[in-house]
Amino acid sequence: MATYIYTAYNELGKEVTGELEAETQDLAHDIVAAKGLIPESIKPASGSADSPAGALARLDLYLTPVRIRDLILFTKQFKTLIQAGVAMIQIFEILISQTENKKLKSVLSSMLTDVRGGAPLSKAFSKQGKVFSPLYCSMIQAGESSGSLPMVLDRLIYIIEHEHKVKSDIKSALWYPAIVVFLLVVVFIFLLTFLVPVVVGIFNRVGLDLPWPTKACLFMYHMLDAYWHVMLMGLAAAIIAGYKALKSDTGRYWFDRMLIRMPLFGPLFVKTAMSRFASIFSILQASGVTVLESMDILSQTIANAAITREFQSIKELLTQGRGIAAPLKQARYFTPMVVNMTAIGEESGSLDDMLREIARHYDAEVEYATKTLSEAIGPILTISLAGLVGFFAMAIFLPMWEMTTMVK
Repeated sequence: MATYIYTAYNELGKEVTGELEAETQDLAHDIVAAKGLIPESIKPASGSADSPAGALARLDLYLTPVRIRDLILFTKQFKTLIQAGVAMIQIFEILISQTENKKLKSVLSSMLTDVRGGAPLSKAFSKQGKVFSPLYCSMIQAGESSGSLPMVLDRLIYIIEHEHKVKSDIKSALWYPAIVVFLLVVVFIFLLTFLVPVVVGIFNRVGLDLPWPTKACLFMYHMLDAYWHVMLMGLAAAIIAGYKALKSDTGRYWFDRMLIRMPLFGPLFVKTAMSRFASIFSILQASGVTVLESMDILSQTIANAAITREFQSIKELLTQGRGIAAPLKQARYFTPMVVNMTAIGEESGSLDDMLREIARHYDAEVEYATKTLSEAIGPILTISLAGLVGFFAMAIFLPMWEMTTMVK
């Protein structure tokens, strides 16, 4: 925390000076404005330039993430205060004082300044796009325009918690195999670098004709020993190129398309996307968001570029008055169940209910697919480990067996 000296004017136009502690100068400005004062100047207590403590505070604020649990807690508190009938400015003042996350506290202070200036609540949220997603901002706008903000926030809490659970389940399923694969690579390099040269040296002194597994290990060792720097630079270049490719629209599209087509993982990603589509679409429809606006929001929240690209063609067909089921049927990646149940819901006038049923079905499918993936990865890793151990065993013990035969 850094100490700042401020000069401001109150509602009567009288000059007021004071001292306060804040993480950054911008946050100090927001705190002064939150007191109902008009800031004139805010300077660090140490002088006209920012102190090292202030620079460190700004860096700390920049690096501090707003985690999902922070966002869920904020949304729940926000909804409770609105339901209690607390004035909006007072709500932000209460949340700023109670929020522990430094970055979220700074964001709320900026939003309070906007609200004090007469900006709509939805605009205050939209200006903080790094913290609040397009879905979050659109839901706030829908609740604000329809006068049902507490109900919309309740649905928003469900979406955030649901998304967090699905992501956590998928990460849990992939965490164990990632660790095992990393350890396999480390063990492979260790055996290739330290064990194989020593053993091969003994066999060469005896004059044995090495079998092909041993020759293969020796070849890989020589390649690693002679060109390790080239391999390292190649790996770094591949990582940088891959990172830049994923940042581009085309690269991200082909990568996500490849993920969908992968065995084991592909069906899981598709089911996750269908669950997210149905759950978010149903809530947007129930909140009064139009179908075309919903398509724009969904295209930013599906998190798969291959499926997202289909929303543009869906939107074009919707503008022609084709309904929602027919465009979904012509789009790739949308399963027959989603298309058929959406058509039934559209014809019966119960699209919200049918979308919720689709979401519940695919939630169960995602949970089952995640469990199946975890069960399938175990034997695959076991076979891979057995193959690695068997390969090195052949490379070492076949020459030893031949040397024993020669001695006999």
